[in-house]
Amino acid sequence: MIGRLAPVLAAAVVLTGSGTAAQAAAAQPAPEVMAALGDSISTGFNACGWYVSCTSRSWSAGDNTAVASHYTRLSKLSGTLQGHNLNYAVPGATSADLLGQMRKAVAAKADYVTILIGATDACVRTEQAMTPVATYRRRLEAALSELRAGVPQARVLFASIPDLRRLWQAGKDNPVARTFWTVGRICPTMLADPSSMKKADVERRARVRARVMAYNRAAAEVCAAYGPQCDTDGGAVFGYPFTLEHVSKWDFFHPSAAGQRVLAAQTFGHGFEWIDPR
Repeated sequence: MIGRLAPVLAAAVVLTGSGTAAQAAAAQPAPEVMAALGDSISTGFNACGWYVSCTSRSWSAGDNTAVASHYTRLSKLSGTLQGHNLNYAVPGATSADLLGQMRKAVAAKADYVTILIGATDACVRTEQAMTPVATYRRRLEAALSELRAGVPQARVLFASIPDLRRLWQAGKDNPVARTFWTVGRICPTMLADPSSMKKADVERRARVRARVMAYNRAAAEVCAAYGPQCDTDGGAVFGYPFTLEHVSKWDFFHPSAAGQRVLAAQTFGHGFEWIDPR
């Protein structure tokens, strides 16, 4: 039913989705229960108010029609999904929390799970504190093993982590954004000293970006190993040229309602093909 959108990707991130397009070639029946896993991005944090989660505006399981989430799109294909949109994402969650969230999804018998996790693994106080890529990979593998054991027929979609350096580029010349980032100590590995173009700061941002790209590659590889029931967005979220219009004016970091709408479109357009099972 849903055709794939033309990818808007930088050459560097094309590899993040390699091998998954063929897996998703066969159309999938619409799910009966879906669950969103991840961090504050998937809870819709700051998308409707001051430092609150707005799950109704989640790109994945939200029911706000303006966002056009996966849930609102898929519920039009099958009435059995309506009212079965679960959100187990938690603000501040890292990959270490994914297994616990997955266990909740398994207990709920979710047959479609979306995962967007990793920004908080990179957005820490120091580069040294970022989650090692090997650890990130093991945590994703453990979560998928839990899903396979509990709901073997479930489909899972990995959304790529947004490009944090793109956020810095979009807001570095905006004094309000810089103030929020500095006072709130938001993602210091990338956003500390946002006006600085010193060699050390430029190289720091490049290394953090490289870590995010490595997380995205690891997720794509784990997904490919899982088989045709797993798909990714092919790096679409990472490669999207978002602007400050797509981030919340409460913190200039989390997606606004407009940003959530972009996330929904990019991930749904590059993920599974779906059919009405009726």
